[in-house]
Amino acid sequence: MPLASLPMYDRPELHGATDRYWALIREGLVARGIAAPAALLRSDAPLMTHWESAGLILSQTCGFPYRARLHGRVQLVGTPDFGNEGCAPGYYRSVLIARADDPRGDFADFDGAALAYNDGLSQSGWAAAINQAAAQGIRLRPGPETGAHRASIRAVAEGRADLAAIDALTWALVSEFEDVSGLRVIGATDPTPALPYITAPGQDADAIFDAVAGAIAALAPEDRAALRLRGIVRIPASAYLAVPIPPAPAQIGQEN
Repeated sequence: MPLASLPMYDRPELHGATDRYWALIREGLVARGIAAPAALLRSDAPLMTHWESAGLILSQTCGFPYRARLHGRVQLVGTPDFGNEGCAPGYYRSVLIARADDPRGDFADFDGAALAYNDGLSQSGWAAAINQAAAQGIRLRPGPETGAHRASIRAVAEGRADLAAIDALTWALVSEFEDVSGLRVIGATDPTPALPYITAPGQDADAIFDAVAGAIAALAPEDRAALRLRGIVRIPASAYLAVPIPPAPAQIGQEN
């Protein structure tokens, strides 16, 4: 059965815009002879079950699970460009956040700090921060594993962790729809390829790319602005695979 999901930035406030985006993608897919579901899958099931489904037409994954588990098992379609500040098209970074009243200054002052992270297989929430810390000669220790960026933000706000690394687009959306006045940005990580669209082996990835590109161009300006969509670009698998894989949280926990 054909399956499609766009889970990464699908806040309730954006469901309408996302559904209209999918309707345009689906129209382009059907025009190209590709069967596609009428509605996006919104489910509490682990995302890996979407991504590994033989019926996957389109979903969005993260760069870390792509290079660690999905490479060779899915096809890259393309990478949406959200116009992330300081990043090339199709690239993104994480903002590093701490409590507004934390006396430490920028990221370099947080040596030994506890990092709240959404998942140990997250590029933006785990790998980006650990790789950035290594590049700057500091160490972070694993704080709570929260399951979601929003939960990591809460963990910092509530004092259960010193800092968190949050996908820059997620941070922008949280800042728009929620109160983050008790938090501040202390730095940002180096850009890496952003979250790619993927499809199952055997699908026509080029035709799906064209359908997505056409949908972005056809979106109403207000929906495109709400979703922050600028376009879609092709980033080779080699660029994703070149990003370093950091130690897992359990490994760092054993070292400390």
